[in-house]
Amino acid sequence: MINFKSSENLGIIFALIAYLSFSLLDTVQKTAVIYHSVFQLLFIKYCFVLLLSLFESYRKKNYTFYKSHNKKLQIFRSILSVIESGCFILSFKYLSLAEAHSIAALTPVLVVALSAIILREYVSLKTWVAIFIGFLGVLIIMRPGLSIFDPKSLIPLTGAFFLSIYQIVTRKVSEIDSNETSLFFTSIVGIILMGFIGYNYWQPMVEYSFLFFISMGVFYSLGLYFQIIALSMVKAGIIQPFHYTLIFWAIIFGYVFYDDLPDLPTLIGGLVIAVSGIYTLNKKEQR
Repeated sequence: MINFKSSENLGIIFALIAYLSFSLLDTVQKTAVIYHSVFQLLFIKYCFVLLLSLFESYRKKNYTFYKSHNKKLQIFRSILSVIESGCFILSFKYLSLAEAHSIAALTPVLVVALSAIILREYVSLKTWVAIFIGFLGVLIIMRPGLSIFDPKSLIPLTGAFFLSIYQIVTRKVSEIDSNETSLFFTSIVGIILMGFIGYNYWQPMVEYSFLFFISMGVFYSLGLYFQIIALSMVKAGIIQPFHYTLIFWAIIFGYVFYDDLPDLPTLIGGLVIAVSGIYTLNKKEQR
């Protein structure tokens, strides 16, 4: 029996709900990006993030949420968010959900590797080996040098790289600003950038556009909200391994909605990345 009174167990449950919400978001985005530009979809998403930041600020009675102790770092972080989100949405247009998520699963491993390079954090030899194995998992999925190699698989890999830097910067920002402030800056920067750029790429509404936009906004907001709640109850190191449930949901939803089943190399590569990531995160938590 799960002890629902335990703060740690509740935090894990909220994290699982968050990842399920993000998986449903990606499922909707895979169809939406066929009819609408990436810029257009990002604009809609960040409008909902703005609403979430206002709701969180009101709920926590934080009436100075629009003030940051380091505006330049917040803006830089927000630009990283736009880039990584754009890469992942674009990847869903060309790749199956399972392929895109398996490659994106390298993110936690990249965070540890880049933290060692950028922040000079200590990483043991065993962890470096695990990081290398994680990259081998990506190579298994992408199969460079073979005729079956798809250059479009570089899109989610680029997204994972920028997401890793985004998470490192977010860790620093969280030391000086509240979650509401970070959400607010992310939404404003995203809305402004996508408003200016996306205006020239705005595509006409189709029959289900309104449903796409509302679903994206709801799933994205729910994912962010439950992630915030989960991180307030449990250490990030405990929650991070559950990030790999995204691969599981990607396989399920990919098959149910798009009749996509990942091939054997994608499954093996995804498993290698997941094992590498969990080992890396576990070693990081023990330090």
